[in-house]
Amino acid sequence: MIRVLIADDQDLVRLGLRALVESEDDLALAGEAADGLRAVELARRERPDVVLMDVRMPGVDGIEATRRIVADPGLAATRVVVLTTFELDEYVFDALRHGASGFLTKDTRPAELLRAIRLVAAGEALLSPSVTRRVVREFAARPPRVPRPHPRLDTLTDREREVVGLVGEGLSNAEIADRLVVSPATARTHVSRAMVKLGARDRAQLVVYAYQSGLVEL
Repeated sequence: MIRVLIADDQDLVRLGLRALVESEDDLALAGEAADGLRAVELARRERPDVVLMDVRMPGVDGIEATRRIVADPGLAATRVVVLTTFELDEYVFDALRHGASGFLTKDTRPAELLRAIRLVAAGEALLSPSVTRRVVREFAARPPRVPRPHPRLDTLTDREREVVGLVGEGLSNAEIADRLVVSPATARTHVSRAMVKLGARDRAQLVVYAYQSGLVEL
């Protein structure tokens, strides 16, 4: 059973998400919150598998709530999916930087939302290659930032470092395999090892590390 916590300040949105979750045999509602502080409190008490987190909420917003949940050692198994009105919302990168496993727009179809919940609960990142590229392009247009290399970046082999850069560009494992002329299984192994060495919760966080470490050629 996948336990889902819903955090949104709009009653109708929470009602719709609750009805969707409760309609599935393998999903269960872990609670509802109308603000970020309550979301964090419920997450610590209920320990849900997945949190559907709105960005704009009164008081503690969804970004800060995500940061607090991800930083809590007792919630290491909890994954946060950020809900946004626009696909390239200005807060999306901050959400990923603070540990969100991905994001969805609020007009996502019910079937896609249910699939997303199950994917994230299974440890996958909800960040498609096409969306990753758009996020990277969005931030490439902003003033240059001084790279902040990950403290464990030196533990990567040259090939792993190259693979992390390609993940940051938004390439899938199959595309990485084509680029490096290796098998998809080998590409997947490099990605997995890099995630372990850098302590990335999932592929979405690996994208953030690649961008912050200057491994993405913009």
